[in-house]
Amino acid sequence: MAKIKSIKAQEILDSRGNPTIQTQVILDDGAIGISSVPSGLSVGKYEAVELRDKDTGRFGGLGVLKATANVNDKISPKLVGMEAGDQRNIDHTMVTLDGTSNKVSLGANSILSVSQAVCKAAAFSQKMSLYRYINNLGKAFNLPTSIEKMPTPTFNILNGGRHGAGNLDIQEFMVIPPTSKSYHEGLELGVAVYNALRQVLINKNAIHSLGDEGGFAPNLFNNVDALEILREAILKLNIRLGYDIFLGLDSAANNFMSGNSYKLKDRPTPFSTAELVNYYKELNNQYKLLLLEDPFGEDDWDGWIKLSQELENLVVIVGDDLIATNPERLKLAVSKKAVTGVLVKPNQIGTVTEVLWLVEQAKKNNITTIVSHRSGETNDTFIADLAIAVAADYVKFGAPARGERVAKYNRLLEIERELFND
Repeated sequence: MAKIKSIKAQEILDSRGNPTIQTQVILDDGAIGISSVPSGLSVGKYEAVELRDKDTGRFGGLGVLKATANVNDKISPKLVGMEAGDQRNIDHTMVTLDGTSNKVSLGANSILSVSQAVCKAAAFSQKMSLYRYINNLGKAFNLPTSIEKMPTPTFNILNGGRHGAGNLDIQEFMVIPPTSKSYHEGLELGVAVYNALRQVLINKNAIHSLGDEGGFAPNLFNNVDALEILREAILKLNIRLGYDIFLGLDSAANNFMSGNSYKLKDRPTPFSTAELVNYYKELNNQYKLLLLEDPFGEDDWDGWIKLSQELENLVVIVGDDLIATNPERLKLAVSKKAVTGVLVKPNQIGTVTEVLWLVEQAKKNNITTIVSHRSGETNDTFIADLAIAVAADYVKFGAPARGERVAKYNRLLEIERELFND
């Protein structure tokens, strides 16, 4: 197997115009891998640490020159000469070099940019598609060895919370095609609903702007208004909610939790945990929810456990901030029967190896897997190949708009043609 010849990182911009890190790895056979990492705005406390310069004279303190220096001056000397195909050893070397439990020393952004770039370079060296190469890596984690399905897309077409205009509490309102549809059919349906929603919002003079993830950030006054607007857009297409298409929510409840209660614009008084459980149950009765992500704060175990019991076999209860793509956090959540789904965000944990370990834990416990972007994205399509490689159930790449989102949807179209249409 080819060995690592050089590693070089630089600062680039993400989709919000904020700095992020991009790393190029060159192998001694000439193979090249380039990867950049995204950044989240709604960040849980259990995520691995993203290293920022905090120099207010540059990019408001968001520069990543320290992160790029860590790659060029600390990580590169350790990895040059190592076999690129030994992903586990490469990742272990970086984690050991960092020496902390949350990668605060080198930065998860530094480490992940190298981990993914090495993975890409090794795939190129072996003349393999990236998804097939990652699939081969997954064999060591008891992941599926054959690639037999495409993930179902989830489209965040209404943006609220920290991703929107500030007037909706719930962060993401998603439409989800049925799993019976092919990937390209599901993509077409998502685009149709997105365009129908645009027209409904125009007719109501309710368009405010686009959110970070390409969804509309409208002039609406509470979360039920947003769900009703989505239902209206779906009806315009003569399709049935709960049969032909489904809804999902990412509450990102950390952002509207205050003390031990939750403040939503749907009523003047805060919700207790028990009241919020009932609120979600009523939303499910009215709108046929398929996925419900981060419905409670990341430490409100009582809420997670109760909701998972109440909506068992009805709605997938998805842990994002609760789990932070951390295999140990997932083990804890499974032991408490707190989730039935998990978001997979590589930059929450920091290495390809740890992502595969997380997916192994999920598959072993029949936990639904959703490979996800972040709100501050790049045009890197690594996560599209990752989703195919690990047989993810769903992907969450945002709305079918904005280049950094569409790049990932288009990569899945390419893979679908390679796998099923040749």
